[in-house]
Amino acid sequence: MKKPSLLMVLVLGFTLAVCGSTKTPITSKPSTAVGQSSADPAPQKAASQDMTRSDGQGAVTVEVKPDNLSNPGNALVFEISMSTHSIELSMDLASLATLTTDNGHTVQATLWEAPRGGHHVSGTLSFPAIVDGKSILDGATKLTLTIKDVDAQERVFTWDMLQ
Repeated sequence: MKKPSLLMVLVLGFTLAVCGSTKTPITSKPSTAVGQSSADPAPQKAASQDMTRSDGQGAVTVEVKPDNLSNPGNALVFEISMSTHSIELSMDLASLATLTTDNGHTVQATLWEAPRGGHHVSGTLSFPAIVDGKSILDGATKLTLTIKDVDAQERVFTWDMLQ
């Protein structure tokens, strides 16, 4: 068997180097919104369009989603889901939650509708949408929901309001 010449080895090495450098770069697939499957063939909205916010501090995961921002009526309602495996979720979120807008309004929650107790609790949290006869969302570009003392000192959820 004949040994390959130095020239052949160099040509082969150069060819492999050039071919290897033309690989298509690997890009990561955007994450799916909460509740959506990556196998869903329908086009998905950009992640910024997903309104669900999550906070996993401490032993409790809290997920929050506004229910009626585009048409609040007299109350702004948020769907809340809490999950844990170590503490009892029997607190009244209405006494622990405030809603603040960047136009100067801060309101206390008025109603927490959910079962009391357990390790997986879902319900709705309501806030007044009208203060002094005016919608708290008028002119707001940012909305912040703060929940205190749910196995963490403070949980903050924010939304940029589309104008």
